[in-house]
Order: sequence, then C-alpha cells, then structure tokens
Amino acid sequence: MIGDIATREDCERLVRAFYERAFQDDRLGPVFVDIARLDLDAHVPRITSFWETVLLGARSYGGGAFVPHYELDQQVPLTSELFNRWVALWTMTVDQMFAGPVADDAKRRAELVAGAFAKRLAELRS
Repeated sequence: MIGDIATREDCERLVRAFYERAFQDDRLGPVFVDIARLDLDAHVPRITSFWETVLLGARSYGGGAFVPHYELDQQVPLTSELFNRWVALWTMTVDQMFAGPVADDAKRRAELVAGAFAKRLAELRS
C-alpha cells in the first residue's frame, strides 16, 4: 500500500524522483540540463524545503521561488506548455509514489504555482 507524504524525507524522495523523470523528458530535459544547468545536489535541498513548507507547514523554505524562473525565462520562454508538462510529470510522480490528502494537495499546489508563474511571466514578456 502506498502511503501519504508525511515527512521531509518523503518530500525529498518525491523531488528526486520528479527530477530524474524531468531530466529525461524530451521537453523539460533540455531546459533543466542544457539551459538552466541545474545542479541537483544544490537544488534538491532547497526545493525539498519548498515542498516541505508548502505541504507540511515546516517553514524550512525562506526564498522566493519566482525570481529563478524569471531569470530562466530570459534565456528561454517558460511557456504554459512547459508548465503544463511540468505539472503532468509532477502529478505522475506523485501518483506513483503517494496517495492521500497531502499527495492530492501536492498536485493541486503544483497546478496553482505553475499557473501563477506562467501567467506572471507572460505578462512580464508583453
């Protein structure tokens, strides 16, 4: 039986599994690997803290998530299509690893963040 997201370790396992999938994705992989040159060893603890804060109320994340996306958008437009793909891969990863109200919240929050970022970036581009 699959359990729900309950600990920082669960958040980290989810984040690592997501990025493993995203790095291999035809659409997201080049953005993460070739353009952002994302250093997972540096990024995973930070994004784990983001999700731990959002989902578990840990208050371990202290940075703004939008600015790095804005800076990346200057190099390659982060379109709604890319955000939708991100949400699809995130949802697939959550569903394969977890089930329960926190897992459902993880999927809902990803949709909200992606939608807000896509909208804000599009506005800044116009």
